[in-house]
Amino acid sequence: MSSTTQTIVAARTFGSEQVSNLRRRHAYGRVFEALGLAAIMIGLLFLVVLLFDVIVDGLPWLRPQLFTEFPSRFAERSGMRSALQGTFWMMLITAAIAFPLGVSAAIYLEEYISRDHWYARIIEINISNLAGVPSIIYGLLGLGLFVRYMGLGRSLLAGALTMALLVLPIIIVAAREALRAVPSSQRQAAYALGATRWQVTRDHVLPSAMSGILTGVILALSRAIGETAPLITIGALTYIAFDLRSPLDIFTVMPIQIFNWISLPQREFSALAAAGIVVLMVVLLTMNSLAIIMRQRMRKQW
Repeated sequence: MSSTTQTIVAARTFGSEQVSNLRRRHAYGRVFEALGLAAIMIGLLFLVVLLFDVIVDGLPWLRPQLFTEFPSRFAERSGMRSALQGTFWMMLITAAIAFPLGVSAAIYLEEYISRDHWYARIIEINISNLAGVPSIIYGLLGLGLFVRYMGLGRSLLAGALTMALLVLPIIIVAAREALRAVPSSQRQAAYALGATRWQVTRDHVLPSAMSGILTGVILALSRAIGETAPLITIGALTYIAFDLRSPLDIFTVMPIQIFNWISLPQREFSALAAAGIVVLMVVLLTMNSLAIIMRQRMRKQW
C-alpha cells in the first residue's frame, strides 16, 4: 500500500472516530438535558401541590379579622395584626440601617481602593464568606452583641440590627456588581472635564447603578422577611397583643406567628397558619415583582 493510500485511510479512520465521538457527546448532552428537565418538573410538581394545599386550607381564613385582630387562644378571634406591624417596622429599620452602610461600603471598595490591594482582597473574601454564613449564626451574634452587651433586650431595634447584619453582605455584593457594570468610559469622561472622584461617583456612577442596587436591596429584604431562626435566637416573642409604639418594644413577625400557630394542636390554628403563609407569600412575591419591574424600567443599555 502506497503512502498516499495509507494517508487517505488514516484520515478516513480519524474522521469516523471524530464523528463517533461527536455523536456520543450529543447523546450524553441530550440525556443530561432530559435529567435536568425531569428534576425541574419534579420540583415544580411538589411546589404546586404544596401551594395548592396551603391555599385550600388558608383561603377560608383570609378575612378582615386576620389583619385587624391580635393573636388569641381562640382561632376565630385570632389575627396577625401585631406580626404585620412588627414585620413592617423591622423591615423599615433594617433598610434604614443596611442600605446606607452597604452602598457606602460598596462605593469605597469599587471606587476608592484598588482591587489588587491586599486590604481590599481581605475585605472581599470576608464579605463573600459572611454572605454564606447560616442565619442562626447571626442570631447568636445579635443575642450576644445587641440583646446582652448593648442592653437592648428583646426589642424591635435588636431584631432590626440583627437583620441588618444578615442582609448587609448581600447588599454589598449586589451594589458592587451594579457599580462594576457602569462603563469606565463614563468615569474617564467626567475626570477629563475636571470632576473630582466624589463628583464622578455621586453624579454619574451612582445614578447609573441605582437600578441594580435597589434590586439587590429589595431581594435582600425579601429574604430577611422570611427569616425566623435569628429572631427566635434573640428571643422575639410569639404572643403580642398590643400595637408597637417604640423601637424598644418587644415584637413578633409573621414567620414567628405562623410557627406559633402551627405548633398548636387545634386544627383551626393550622388552617389559620396556612392563611398567614398565603399572606407572607403575597408579600414576598410583591417585593420580588417590584424588584423585577424596577430593574426593567431603570435598566440602561451601554
